[in-house]
Amino acid sequence: MLKLNNIEVIYSSVILVLRGVSLTLNDGEIACLLGANGAGKSTVLKAISGLLRTELGEVTHGNIEYNGQRIDRKDPEEIAKMGITQVIEGRRLYPHLSVEENLLIGAYLNPNASDVKKRLAQIYEEYFPNLKVLRKNVSGYLSGGEQQMVVIGRSLMARPRVMLLDEPSLGLAPQIVKQIFQIINKINSDEKISMLVVEQNARVALSIAAFGYVMENGRVVLDGAADRLRDNEDVREFYLGLSQVGAKKSYREVKHYKRRKRWLG
Repeated sequence: MLKLNNIEVIYSSVILVLRGVSLTLNDGEIACLLGANGAGKSTVLKAISGLLRTELGEVTHGNIEYNGQRIDRKDPEEIAKMGITQVIEGRRLYPHLSVEENLLIGAYLNPNASDVKKRLAQIYEEYFPNLKVLRKNVSGYLSGGEQQMVVIGRSLMARPRVMLLDEPSLGLAPQIVKQIFQIINKINSDEKISMLVVEQNARVALSIAAFGYVMENGRVVLDGAADRLRDNEDVREFYLGLSQVGAKKSYREVKHYKRRKRWLG
């Protein structure tokens, strides 16, 4: 459904951020993109959604295809009309507007008022019942978890076929993270929306994903089925905080683990 073919991304014609990134998102599948800060994960999502072009970024090599059609040269609004929405990192909403007004903004491409009303009711009843109670509240005063629900709901109002979620767990308490990812999983199960989830919380991301990619320094260094990544020794140690029983490593060994070159093995 969505394919990145060996893309390279440069900002301001100078800064090379992505180098030869290839990945595939299948129809109805959840895939996760893991990695530390600065690995290039958010840039991958912006390249797909077209937001890259608003930040002086450009795909300078390779291409991005959606249902066989090249989209890396299209504007963000064209890509949104095709059914791809992005939930941007940091819970970007309109803080002076109410919860319901924020949700309705997501339906600006839908001219069918009755369908918009039906979708809004569905979001309140099936996915975010808390928001129904808060629908008239000013969104800027919501908790972090409630704001995350609003931005995911706003994305759903567009009836997307692909959702790009950037760090949905960022800054949230563990119990709220668990709730958010349960809802993401339910949306995928109910509506068969394809999802690409960028996360630093590898444990929770791999729990709902079918496939995963690990990024470092602008490259995909490891990929595979989610269960296989969970069993990978390097992923377990450096992303899940698990290691072999009795194994002790010095700080120097941990800091320079990439020198082992096992990612590429």
